[in-house]
Amino acid sequence: MEFLTSNLPWICAGIALVAAFVIQKKVMAAPAGNDTMQSLASAIQDGARAFLITEYKLLSIFVVVAGAGLYVLPEGGGLHTMIAFFSGAFASALAGWIGMHTATRAAVRTTEAARESLAGALRIAFNSGTVMGMTVVGLGVLGITVFLLGLNYNLQQVLGFSFGASAIALFARVGGGIFTKAADVGADLVGKVEAGIPEDDIRNPATIADNVGDNVGDVAGMGADLFESFVGSIIATMILGAALGAEGVAVVDQPLVILPLSIAAVGIIASIIGTFFVSTNDESKIHGALFKGLIVASIILLAFAYYLTNMAGANFGENLTGMDLFYSIAVGLASGVAIGKITEYYTAMECTPVKTIAEQAKTGEATTIISGLAVGMKSTALPVIVICITIAVSYSLCGTYGIALAAVGMLSTLGISLGVDAYGPVADNAGGMAEMAGLPPEVRERTDSLDAVGNTTAAIGKGFAIGSAALTALAFFSAYAAGAGDVNLSIDNPQVVIGMFIGAMLPFLFAAMTMEAVGKAAFAMIDEVRRQFREIPGIMEYKGEKGAPNRPDYDACVSISTASSMKEMVMPGVLAIAAPVLVGMFGGVVMLGGLLAGSLAAGVMMAIFMSNAGGAWDNAKKLIETGEHGGKGSDAHKAAVVGDTVGDPFKDTSGPALNILLKLMSVVSVLLLPFFIEFNK
Repeated sequence: MEFLTSNLPWICAGIALVAAFVIQKKVMAAPAGNDTMQSLASAIQDGARAFLITEYKLLSIFVVVAGAGLYVLPEGGGLHTMIAFFSGAFASALAGWIGMHTATRAAVRTTEAARESLAGALRIAFNSGTVMGMTVVGLGVLGITVFLLGLNYNLQQVLGFSFGASAIALFARVGGGIFTKAADVGADLVGKVEAGIPEDDIRNPATIADNVGDNVGDVAGMGADLFESFVGSIIATMILGAALGAEGVAVVDQPLVILPLSIAAVGIIASIIGTFFVSTNDESKIHGALFKGLIVASIILLAFAYYLTNMAGANFGENLTGMDLFYSIAVGLASGVAIGKITEYYTAMECTPVKTIAEQAKTGEATTIISGLAVGMKSTALPVIVICITIAVSYSLCGTYGIALAAVGMLSTLGISLGVDAYGPVADNAGGMAEMAGLPPEVRERTDSLDAVGNTTAAIGKGFAIGSAALTALAFFSAYAAGAGDVNLSIDNPQVVIGMFIGAMLPFLFAAMTMEAVGKAAFAMIDEVRRQFREIPGIMEYKGEKGAPNRPDYDACVSISTASSMKEMVMPGVLAIAAPVLVGMFGGVVMLGGLLAGSLAAGVMMAIFMSNAGGAWDNAKKLIETGEHGGKGSDAHKAAVVGDTVGDPFKDTSGPALNILLKLMSVVSVLLLPFFIEFNK
């Protein structure tokens, strides 16, 4: 185990970051299209960069204040925790920035490649997503390794790294989600429904903001989201592993502490190998090509895990065998794939649920929304059953440590699974670029093939995020219960019940706040788009000429989305941090335990429901746009656009942010537990 403790995480983290650099250079070397395409791409790049700079400036204030709070805390804080917190926040922001920078440049290159072949376009889009994936896992493993193995921080201090990552992820997810959905709603409702032009038409004032939003929400936001999931699952497992270790043995010498970090490290190698299996020139096999890469990576990971777990089990003793550890990882990995396939069924165009929503669209907006809500609610059943089976099996094998290890297994191939996920927004932008630049129809057909699959892979990525959030939050809850000591967390304790009701309420309140935020931002966007259609003479005759007097004011729409998202993301973020702090201080450790349990149960249901309903509405609209039920411009299409507009904040703002809410509250509770205990004495 000494070699693994000393070298494996460092080596694999370095390989991941080098791979990200090499792949990004390869993407940048591809042709970037004609002058019109490059001009449009430049506008998107400028908008995305301006948004992230504005967001990061605002978040830097929060990071400094929160870091100072950690420094002065008498219990659970200190200088080391503050440094780890700053580092986690910086790493999360850096991962989002690199992902955004690559994606905004890869989209135009994907469009140009689609002029020649589908395979070339797929490779560039997927490589762009892989840069995001490798950056996330590389920075995650490196960060934990530096503090645990390099600087010898204790696990309570390393938890600050997870807190920093979670805090930035929440604001990035909410802020990016508000931006992208405000622009999307404006582009859809005014452009498609009222003006009767395509969403990505160059005459649509919101089209640049919409494409910017794909990058800041679905790339930078998703990258930050899964970065904190990845880091959180590893650290939660380490904490539980330390509780099982022998007294007097240094943390870095305990096999069950180092195992999750080692599994995450070898997952990097497995993911890199899996990327070589993603290739096809048949539009009907795009999803199969992506899934093949994921399966290959999973098989390779299991081979590595078999060796590592048996070594850890042998070092630990008879109470926990290597095969118990291996099976816990395997069941977590398998459950992630299963939840992904279930999510695919409920959100893919080829499957019955989406076809049913498209059919219902023929009778209007109301039935479209009703059927979409029903699909979302129904879609909670099977994933929850899978999560329950995973918990039961992994607990029977290794107790609460097994549950946490299953979460690590689920995210162990994040390097490629995030690549599969993040490729979707790039394909979506590429399609918009083809439309705006007036390229031949076959180019848009190829990018639309990529985009349709990308919408499903994005839903699958959200399924992975939800499943891992449930297991990671449960692992943190176990760590919280162990740290709380001899307290009564049984359901017959009124304090626990009060906490459970408060916790179950929080996901609904949080989702309402984020939905309202999108609504307010969208209102301003719709008003601006309508104003431009009304006041700019000849806007409907605009052909893309530079400096033309009838050119839409794209910058105004980007500015509206940026300003609205910055303003509206604050209160949901404050709620996520303030709720556990206030309950822990004034309700006590027991009530806070109930809050964590209640929020976990309600939050997982809400996250699955909202993400899947939104994905199903989106693909129902895309199905009709292929020519079903009257095709574009039909009454069914207009109804489906309204359904998709309702679903947009479901799947891209509120639903994904709920995952972070659960983990952030759990991290804050475990990190500040010593302070809460001391405060309530």
